[in-house]
Amino acid sequence: GDGSGALLRTLKATLIDALSADPDFVLQHADSRSLLTVAQYQHIKVIADPSQKVCDLLDCVIQRGSGCSKKLLKLLKEEKIQETYPKLGFLKKFKRKRERNLEPESPIKQNCVNRAELVTERQLMILADRVGHSWKQMGLVALRITAVQLEQLEEDYPRHVERVFGMLQAWRMREGRQATAVRLYDLLSRGNFVPPESLDILLESSGITGAPSHVVR
Repeated sequence: GDGSGALLRTLKATLIDALSADPDFVLQHADSRSLLTVAQYQHIKVIADPSQKVCDLLDCVIQRGSGCSKKLLKLLKEEKIQETYPKLGFLKKFKRKRERNLEPESPIKQNCVNRAELVTERQLMILADRVGHSWKQMGLVALRITAVQLEQLEEDYPRHVERVFGMLQAWRMREGRQATAVRLYDLLSRGNFVPPESLDILLESSGITGAPSHVVR
């Protein structure tokens, strides 16, 4: 998918800040890995403003697709690059965090919730109210909602909570029978986008809260 490109886009401001200290060093390395076309390299090389230089470099790599974005992220984790740009240290933690989150779930959580139970509109509405400013990052990284969809939501809804609800609804519609409360809980708890206690609403299955279970006639 477009995971690496979306991730680069999400981290753009942080990377511009980190790499502006010496934009030419990273530019030479990106060029030596053929992450840029000759024309792109010529265009970026002559830019005087360091942050503009880095910004254009990232934009060009993102435009060239997920493969190039992935290679750039890999390059930024390398020792020589990390030594030149100490602010990039967070990228190593980032990878470790993602690996940690692939650990199997605790059996307790699996037993308490009916894993096939679809998420309800009520749960999404309560959850939307608890998601903060990182809602777009959450949409791009955790829910794989496109940047275009997120921009559309911003245009359509003036209120923050409505935008977040619209985003969660878009995920639910797309996933269909896979849109279970537990699956959404797993996706959102991986990125630390929402405090864990805010996600508890997703673990309230009808069996736990004492709400009537669906009657089979």
